[in-house]
Amino acid sequence: MFFPYFVVSFMMSSLTVAIIMLIRKVFQKQLSAKWKYNLWFFLFITLTIPFLPNQLFDFGDFFTWDIHQNNGLSLSNTSTQDHAFNDQNWMQNFALSVNRFDMTLLNETLAVTWIIGMLVMAILTIKAWLQLRRMKTSVRILENQEILLLFEQCKQSLNISKQLIIGESPLINSPLTFGLFKTYVLLPIHFDEWLSKEEMRYIFLHELNHYKYKDILTNYLVVFYQILYWFNPLVWVAFREMKLDREIACDSAVLHSLDKRCYAEYGNTIIHFLDKLSRPKYITLVNQLNGAKKQIKKRIESIAAFTVESRQLRLKSLTIFMLMGIFVASQIPIFSVMAYDDQRYEFDGKRTIYENLSKYFAEYEGSFVLYDLQADQYRIYNENNSTLRVSPNSTYKIYSALFALESNVITRENSTMKWNGKHYPYDSWNQNQNLSTAMKSSVNWYFQDLDKKVHLNKIQHYLSQINYGNNNLSGGLSQYWIESSLKISPIEQVQLLKAFYRNEFGFKNKNVQTLKEVIQLEEKNDARLSGKTGTGSVNGKNVNGWFIGYVETKQNTYFFATNIQNENNSYGSKAAEITKSILRDKAIY
Repeated sequence: MFFPYFVVSFMMSSLTVAIIMLIRKVFQKQLSAKWKYNLWFFLFITLTIPFLPNQLFDFGDFFTWDIHQNNGLSLSNTSTQDHAFNDQNWMQNFALSVNRFDMTLLNETLAVTWIIGMLVMAILTIKAWLQLRRMKTSVRILENQEILLLFEQCKQSLNISKQLIIGESPLINSPLTFGLFKTYVLLPIHFDEWLSKEEMRYIFLHELNHYKYKDILTNYLVVFYQILYWFNPLVWVAFREMKLDREIACDSAVLHSLDKRCYAEYGNTIIHFLDKLSRPKYITLVNQLNGAKKQIKKRIESIAAFTVESRQLRLKSLTIFMLMGIFVASQIPIFSVMAYDDQRYEFDGKRTIYENLSKYFAEYEGSFVLYDLQADQYRIYNENNSTLRVSPNSTYKIYSALFALESNVITRENSTMKWNGKHYPYDSWNQNQNLSTAMKSSVNWYFQDLDKKVHLNKIQHYLSQINYGNNNLSGGLSQYWIESSLKISPIEQVQLLKAFYRNEFGFKNKNVQTLKEVIQLEEKNDARLSGKTGTGSVNGKNVNGWFIGYVETKQNTYFFATNIQNENNSYGSKAAEITKSILRDKAIY
């Protein structure tokens, strides 16, 4: 979903900007110009994290997060007559509708708005790039050997060996550097008529320091992230401040290479261009000597206060930089939560036959998974949906009951719970219940009361023990399994049923046996059918139907899970009807 990425990206980028701005202010005397500028590169890291491949942040379910809006239960009487099959009670639908905020429109609107904004920014960037191309065509390569020699001397002093293009252009009135692969150092037309040789040296040192420290590449990164994060004004403020810090750091690098007596002359060279201020639209793609008057003032103040960086200041700067790095690293778990794709189960597909059973599903989007215990083989319809995790709804009651038995909240002999007196749309719910009657009529309040007595922490422990779906209980104690945070795929349903049937999790045998008896549904031709249906109803619409279980024959046991989904006709009874048709045609039941 786009919405959580949008919100978290906005919050994390804004928080990082705020922290960097705060550090710059609080520790301004403990940070050298270079390290103050370097702090901004952590912003690049934060802005990049949301777009990195999910695998880099896949810490499993160590971190979980869910955005479902839990607005309580509303009673919606799902028809139990029109959708019954062969008039069998266990195939009746007992479902209460839950209210959920539909974020589909919000997601789509935000995504479209974001894309439109990026397109507009991209068009403006292309326009600026075309202006740079026009400026390149206006360049007149310098031929003055004295100036070229001075330029080469400045390059050598900075250990720059690459061939750079130096020229002058009538379209600019301030020195600037640009070009990622072919780098241009440009000066205003007829600059040699009003600039001294020493001023030219200062300008060359400034522009070459930009080149040496890859500031041209940084310009393109800034443009890239401005396109992606056009919606966040704090990011724009951050890049403006970063540009100022970069110029101050560049000034500092130049001053480090000069004698102290030259500091004032260097500052005066910058002031010399104040009356020639220009703000071309390609400003973000170039490194320009001058800038806004406020920025020039701060740079001059920095030059006036310049002192050679001491070892102590360097250590302080490095310490603050490392602390900022720790802060950025601490954001990774938050993005890990989003990156962790708990919506899908990773299935290796070994010993699996994929079948086309679409004729059984008609208007439904669904999946069928069958596991043959004797052959140790899966047969699956709809590979994609078989690994898609959705809410288990009432199929989860098998495990809710098992956890309650294991916790001694109920026992085989004593499982009766008193009716709370609240009237429900199903008569069979409005009375005292034991485990058998509650499972048969799928009584929500009974299993919700069991969960309350077991307690959330213990339920979480049990879910982790059996590795149930995404193990996510963030939806709340009374609703996590009802179209909320807990999700499971059809393949996982089958795998869990097999493990439950064979008691591979080490639960008490008597508790497993009790559940096996409770979920028995019917028998025919020496075969026994056991299982549980489930219906998910959201905002009055039945959107999710389940039937899970197993068939025991004299020779074999088959485990199955059927899930169906559509806009408003997905019942557990319909999933059961589809399942029985498939099992019949396969001569299983």
